[in-house]
Amino acid sequence: MKALLDACVLYPTVLREILIGVARAGVYTPLWSARILEEWARATAKLGPVAETMARGEVAALRSAWPQAEVAVPEGLERRLWLPDPNDIHVLAAAIAGGADLIITFNATDFPRGALAEEGIARQDPDAFLLTLHDQAPGRVRSVCEAVRATAERLSTEPQPMRVLLKRARLPRLGKRLGG
Repeated sequence: MKALLDACVLYPTVLREILIGVARAGVYTPLWSARILEEWARATAKLGPVAETMARGEVAALRSAWPQAEVAVPEGLERRLWLPDPNDIHVLAAAIAGGADLIITFNATDFPRGALAEEGIARQDPDAFLLTLHDQAPGRVRSVCEAVRATAERLSTEPQPMRVLLKRARLPRLGKRLGG
């Protein structure tokens, strides 16, 4: 399964680490475009120049680790597409160009199911997506989540219960499923 990751799901660190970790575990194939990665890096600018610099380093590392994940949108594709927010058409175009099955986003209203279905693409929020992947590969998803939890705990030097961490990452149902 191929899933295009919208910028809004790459920006939060814990969520991104889980999504990329599950892909690294071979459960799905991630996709994105250069524009999506740039949106992610620019979104961190509001946290200050250091945060943006760090994000750009993470973007470079992601590109290096996943060179096949970056989708180039053919010229003209975006002109034939429609979404309620014209600024999101590039996301749909990248999903089409990459042969994605799904767009993973929090922005449900900007990606109406009908418009996506015309292109053979579905939309899921990250929580539903990761729950589906957990049903398919519970050990791999749990292992990735546990590794991310352990890293968060080590970096914060405070206990990071799984359910609390995942709820903060906007993954409440996955947190409930994994417990702890």
